[in-house]
Amino acid sequence: MASSGTTLQQAIELGKKAVVLDQQGKHEGAAYYYEQAAIALEGIVATELSAPATLAVKATEYRQRAHSLRNLYLSSHVVASLTEEQQSILNNARCSVNKALEVDEVGDSENALSLYIKAVEVCSSAANSTTDRNLQLKLKKLAMQALTRAEELKAKPQSTNAKASALATTLRSGAVDQSSISSLKVSGSQSYSVEEKKVLAITSLINGREYVPFMAGDLQERFIFPYSFSDKHGKLSLSPKQKKSLSRWARADEISEDPKVIENIDCFSIKQTVVSDCSFVASLAVSAQYEKRFSKKLITNIIYPQNRSGMPVYNPSGKYMIKLRINGVSRKVVIDDFLPVGRHGELLCSYSVNRNELWVSLLEKAYMKVMGGYDFPGSNSNIDLHALTGWIPERVALKSSSGEEFKKDELFKKLYDRFHKGDVLVTVATGEMNDADEVRTGLVSAHAYALLDIREVKGVRLIMLKNPWSHVRWKGNYSELDATHWTTELKKHLSYNPESAANFDNGVFWIDYDSLCSFFDVVYLSWNPSLFTHTFSIISCWNAGSGPAKDLYNIGENPQFSLTVRSPGSSAVWILLTRHITDIEDFRENKEYITVLVYKNDGKHVYYPADPPPYIDGIRINSPHYLCKLLRAQAGTERYTLVISQYEKSNTINYSLRVYSTCPFELKKITKPYKYKDEVKNDRWKGVTAGGCANNPLTYPKNPKYQFTLEKTSDLLIDLKGPKQFLIGFDVLCISLAENDSQAGAFTKKSSGAFRSGFVILELENVLAGLYHVVPSTFHPGQEGPFFLTIQSPYPIKLQKIQ
Repeated sequence: MASSGTTLQQAIELGKKAVVLDQQGKHEGAAYYYEQAAIALEGIVATELSAPATLAVKATEYRQRAHSLRNLYLSSHVVASLTEEQQSILNNARCSVNKALEVDEVGDSENALSLYIKAVEVCSSAANSTTDRNLQLKLKKLAMQALTRAEELKAKPQSTNAKASALATTLRSGAVDQSSISSLKVSGSQSYSVEEKKVLAITSLINGREYVPFMAGDLQERFIFPYSFSDKHGKLSLSPKQKKSLSRWARADEISEDPKVIENIDCFSIKQTVVSDCSFVASLAVSAQYEKRFSKKLITNIIYPQNRSGMPVYNPSGKYMIKLRINGVSRKVVIDDFLPVGRHGELLCSYSVNRNELWVSLLEKAYMKVMGGYDFPGSNSNIDLHALTGWIPERVALKSSSGEEFKKDELFKKLYDRFHKGDVLVTVATGEMNDADEVRTGLVSAHAYALLDIREVKGVRLIMLKNPWSHVRWKGNYSELDATHWTTELKKHLSYNPESAANFDNGVFWIDYDSLCSFFDVVYLSWNPSLFTHTFSIISCWNAGSGPAKDLYNIGENPQFSLTVRSPGSSAVWILLTRHITDIEDFRENKEYITVLVYKNDGKHVYYPADPPPYIDGIRINSPHYLCKLLRAQAGTERYTLVISQYEKSNTINYSLRVYSTCPFELKKITKPYKYKDEVKNDRWKGVTAGGCANNPLTYPKNPKYQFTLEKTSDLLIDLKGPKQFLIGFDVLCISLAENDSQAGAFTKKSSGAFRSGFVILELENVLAGLYHVVPSTFHPGQEGPFFLTIQSPYPIKLQKIQ
């Protein structure tokens, strides 16, 4: 879309481009540029008092011509599908061109020239032998491609051995993509461990199909075929709305006479249709706008094949490869260019309003394939943008249910500053709304919107949003219908004309920040990883049977990590937990609530959830991504313990834990040194053996007593479980040492500490070789019930009951 600061010269250029495309018969592209020219002219008329009246007239003409071309396209531009015999003729012609391409690619220009000439003859002969206009156009286009390259080879024979052909080059995978993460210094090993490889293999099977990690060798993927490529997995499953309207599946060259992957990446050209993926389409919009604003590739570089400039190009064979970041790594998704088409020639998937462009439909198809099909339950932009860009997802609730204070002014300032610097991509989402509220506000229930601009003019804070549907807009304050709040000064500052906007609903609208906070539920932020200098990730698995079902009293079995941060001064450390999802049903009803707890515990193992109290107590959310932020104001080295936590453990979880930092750090999984354990399962406090704690000198000695022997100095981990209604604990008594009693580290008695409800644990370091007793007890005497006593050691160990 024309920007708010479009000049008259830019408007004229947009109009000229529209006229050229119109004259060339490229009606869909012409309609798009007519609309942009009209918007630009209307903006000038609205903001410049001296603007001539002819500009408004010309804007109206452009609008009308765009409308006419759209209707013409929809009513007449339905490219007929080929018969089986015609498809065979086309495949034969493509085969002749592809033979020349393959020879040209290896630098054999002499033989390539001969094959191109032969291909021209084959294509031209076939075109002259058919009366079908659709087939003729395809054959003539192939002949022209081959002829153009043949003429290039004739004109520059001396250079053709040094480089592959331009036509062949357009069907290569392009240079190695330098993603936003790859520019960061890796703070650890760059190779995967055995466990990580196992987890990656398990989570490569997504919705019954395997999506392997994207490797360097994938850049040599073959795209040239002597026939039209069809995905071995077949057509994607359709949503109910698609099934109701489906006429056929059509290839790109059946939908457009001049297909291209990208002609002009633009957020305003993206349109959602009947697939319930509003958050994905909103994610495409903010990504496209970023590319246009900052001239940096973000999503165009994940589509293959690409030319030498790294731009994706149309492939006549119909095969494409998309690189998506799924389940911890970038993965390879291969698709064909079959798209669902309705009875009136309309696409039943998201698309660019410049119908020659394929990028919107291809990216959506690849993502929907991974997600199990077009019958998609929906997600959120944190998930979608992370898959598309690898940027760091953060969720901000505008209506907090956790009691956490919503810092309204702080959020606006952060959005304003960071958006204009290009540090963050933003979408917003509404919550559930009833029909009456939808009609009253113009907003859609449980719907995502792309944030395209944010301004503050004399204290008025405004946000520009886009509905992925490209129609249906906000009706409240600062909408195009609002006759109260729009001042002449404000309209001029924003180059916005509400009256003009009211005549053309493209789903784009302004809304004041206060209204946004009132009528929307969530802001989804995706942060540029290049804000950081260091990163590292660990991929792991948390088995369902490990530890208690809830993290109420024991988190000792939870996955734990030691994080050492070496800060030269003020620094930021962000921790991203990503749960790997492999089944669409997990999206439909996500029951796994996950978080990261941060403890200032010198990087040591944590056993009690609240002792020590967590430095950062994460909120458990049922989203695949959870972001935790550490901010350090002072220089120095600090060691933290990170604990993965769930609300309720029921299923095995595969996950990635990635740290981003502005300073050097070290992340390591905390492993237990204890290879051996012994457990007492069938003992009880009963009658006289329910002696209570040492505060009861007459009855305490009657408690159950166990002994163990250490052959060598070692670490120990001892835990006691009992009825939750009792406060329990234990003492470890040193009876004798293998050597003299004056050794450093010797002790007479160690206690498990404060008596606790149902569970206590004690970790002892460097316990000297010798004979020891363990006395488990309740706090009060006379409390009867069962207990479990466990001891763990790096060396073989045995508990023996002696009382």
